[in-house]
Amino acid sequence: MTPRTESAPVPAPAPSDAPRNELLQSVVDVARAIFGAAASSVLLLDEEADELVFRAVSGEGQEFLVGRRFPAGRGIAGWVATSGEPMVVDDLAATPSFDRSLAESTEYVPDSLMAAPLISDSRVLGVLEVLDASPQARSSVRELDLLAMFARQAAAALRVITPVPVAAGLPAAGRALEGAQREDALRLLGSLEQVLRGTG
Repeated sequence: MTPRTESAPVPAPAPSDAPRNELLQSVVDVARAIFGAAASSVLLLDEEADELVFRAVSGEGQEFLVGRRFPAGRGIAGWVATSGEPMVVDDLAATPSFDRSLAESTEYVPDSLMAAPLISDSRVLGVLEVLDASPQARSSVRELDLLAMFARQAAAALRVITPVPVAAGLPAAGRALEGAQREDALRLLGSLEQVLRGTG
């Protein structure tokens, strides 16, 4: 196992991030359950730093991956973020685009991977990954389409729930709006979960 290196302490999330974090955790928990996966993660694009950042993880790596960063152009997640196209790989060991050293640095090296971009308003917000899904889930184009649909809905919910910066004099209005957005976004995600489970 490769020892992990910490570049800098991960700052504690701001209170305003709580609804977004809850939404993202719901996304990865549901994706992992639907696809029978060992792990699932959401990586969001930090455009200023040109990096992908683990923002939510379910399963393997959950204890230490959140907050980890890597260059946006690296690995399969980087390819998905750059191309805006979903991807499924059944045998990562035989895939040149798989960055094994990057996977080893996270202390979990999967055998297979499904990934779909989080796209809203033609903009890539990040990537949803499902690692080591059940064989039947990753062997079908239909399943990749389902993951892509789930990622699109998650991106729409994320755009709804992400607070718009408010003027310093209007914190109460900002909080009230955020609460309404949170309910709308979680309801959106819940309805999609029902659809996906019903078609599984």
